[in-house]
Amino acid sequence: MTQQVPSTEPELAGVRNFRDVGGLPTVDGRRVRYGVLYRSGHLAHATAEDAAFLSSLGLHTIFDFRNAADQKLEGPDVELPGVRNVNLPLSDPADGAEFWKMVRDGDLDQLREILADGKAAARMVASYRMIIKERTAEHSRVLHALAEDSVPALMHCAAGKDRAGLSVAVTLLALGVEREAIVADYLESNAKHRRYKVHRSSSSASAYSPEVMELLSPLFDARAEYLSAAFETIEEAWGDVDTYLEQGLKVTPQTRERLRERLLD
Repeated sequence: MTQQVPSTEPELAGVRNFRDVGGLPTVDGRRVRYGVLYRSGHLAHATAEDAAFLSSLGLHTIFDFRNAADQKLEGPDVELPGVRNVNLPLSDPADGAEFWKMVRDGDLDQLREILADGKAAARMVASYRMIIKERTAEHSRVLHALAEDSVPALMHCAAGKDRAGLSVAVTLLALGVEREAIVADYLESNAKHRRYKVHRSSSSASAYSPEVMELLSPLFDARAEYLSAAFETIEEAWGDVDTYLEQGLKVTPQTRERLRERLLD
């Protein structure tokens, strides 16, 4: 039985960017049900109190979209009794490990070389486009699982912004949620208390200098242009959302209807 979440958002000590996706409006006047779909950053640093709160939600499945490099850096998720953990990496560690090592370890000159002059934002746009085009099997698996039995569900990656943000967005598209509401939910990851904590290896005074933080900011921002690039990729590759869901993700109208029954009021 789905539990109703508290009316105030919990302050979790070791989990960033947690929220219930409930309440978002659909184009046909319905709303996403509270207590069935949550999103967050990783659960590796969850405290005992955080774990107790998460356990109280009656979760069926946690979808972890981190890759092996993320899990090595942050650690495995805290285990919650009776909850199924599904790891579906949405990014390739071989593609990004060297880049993220430079983000953590690089000096100012290195960071300028890889991030300045719009390169950081361009990398994010390219990543969102790649995940939409190349991770159709993973997104298909998530939607079919939600339609069958996997709610209440929590989706997370490292920061809960990009890979989880895209999976939540794809789920909301399948439910018929208004596009503006999908973007608004995505942009909530920019709130100061939600943002991923940047870990820099250097202990020098310049490691967190204003210029360094400005160079890094496109990587840790939720920007409408990133999500727009994902939507544009759907339209370029499949023509429209319905075709993307049916042909790209193999989600039939019947499966979408089951999804809507499970996740909408």
